[in-house]
Amino acid sequence: MNVRDSEHIIAELGNKEDYVLTNEACEADLILINTCSVREKPVSKLFSEIGVFNKHKKDGAKIGVCGCSASHLGKDIFKRAPEVNFVLGARNVSKITQAINTDKFISVDIDYDESSYAFSEFRNNAYKAFVNISIGCDKKCTYCIVPHTRGDEISIPAQLIVNEARKAAKNGAKEIFLLGQNVNNYGRRFSDKSHKKMDFSDLLDEVSQIDEVERIRFTSPHPLHMDDKFLKVFAQNPKVCKSMHMPLQSGSSRVLEHMKRGYTKEWFLNRALKLRSMVPDASISTDIIVGFPGESDEDFEDTLDVMRQVRFEQIFSFKYSPRPLTKAAEFKEQVPPDVASNRLKKLQVLQEEILDEISKEKLNLEYKVYFEEKRNNKMLAGKSDNNALVQVEGKDEWLGTIQKVRITNPKRLSMYGEVVI
Repeated sequence: MNVRDSEHIIAELGNKEDYVLTNEACEADLILINTCSVREKPVSKLFSEIGVFNKHKKDGAKIGVCGCSASHLGKDIFKRAPEVNFVLGARNVSKITQAINTDKFISVDIDYDESSYAFSEFRNNAYKAFVNISIGCDKKCTYCIVPHTRGDEISIPAQLIVNEARKAAKNGAKEIFLLGQNVNNYGRRFSDKSHKKMDFSDLLDEVSQIDEVERIRFTSPHPLHMDDKFLKVFAQNPKVCKSMHMPLQSGSSRVLEHMKRGYTKEWFLNRALKLRSMVPDASISTDIIVGFPGESDEDFEDTLDVMRQVRFEQIFSFKYSPRPLTKAAEFKEQVPPDVASNRLKKLQVLQEEILDEISKEKLNLEYKVYFEEKRNNKMLAGKSDNNALVQVEGKDEWLGTIQKVRITNPKRLSMYGEVVI
């Protein structure tokens, strides 16, 4: 979502203010830092980055802070870094032209509604298009700052989504990547009450009707909303890529309740294992937090148990990080840092063992790979239908095409192969 927000900002500045991109900060008239605040480390990094850019920028160049940290820090950014010229919250991206033309401009309104705003067009990748389908989040997870930085959830009208996807596809993007905080909660609320009712499963079918679109991906779905209709469309629609991100967060029903996730260990396993049975080749990735306040050794073992049963192809794992404005930051039973670190290490070792087992099963298998990048090592890189990163020695004309690849060297994070002619 931050990538897409950055693309929106670049497009607005290019089309309405005649800015162009540069790779050299010292040449820039405008330096933008688009921020995340889900964890503490990126927020700390923000101010060191501001200092570095201020030291190297040319005279008269402006610095702007955008995104989630802008939303929750607001005018405090000016106090801590007076060299910043403007602050633009994650829900206020469409105001970028006003921001650059107003000294000390600040707009961090998390209730501002951009759901029907048609942004100018810019994409970093000609072969893949990110498309927002909703903004904000209605969930009240006790560890998460996102509702306080991106506001209440509003769905973007389906016609805007389809039009954007169709335009991107006609310009060469065979893969459409649908984005939202909880994509499979799509349709819960529209700004325009007269908008045609539609859920995420229906939206997937709508986008798949675009002839030029060959692949559809999405992130992130919420386990709570993984009903049978959704799983059926995922399994049966040939354009929907067979990779699913299912944010577990914890395998303990007790911890999940304290997190206010809305589901249990049993529900998550039911959905994940049903998905495995419906689409045996599907890959499942997840997010896991260790050391959540009050997490016991037994709770942590529940998380490991889910990992062993589901055998995730990828995990994003973190130690719990207290965030401002969240309920969990007030919980008294904080887990000691050394205990959390040990749990994280144990979890990651288990995942490496699982990935080693999975990798061995991939040798000599064939995948259809959509090539979208040329690496510095001159290898072509792309993703299989089930989201495996595959690299081959190949021709530049394969970029933007789908080729059949036989895997000759499977690794944990990337597989190497050769195109089957």
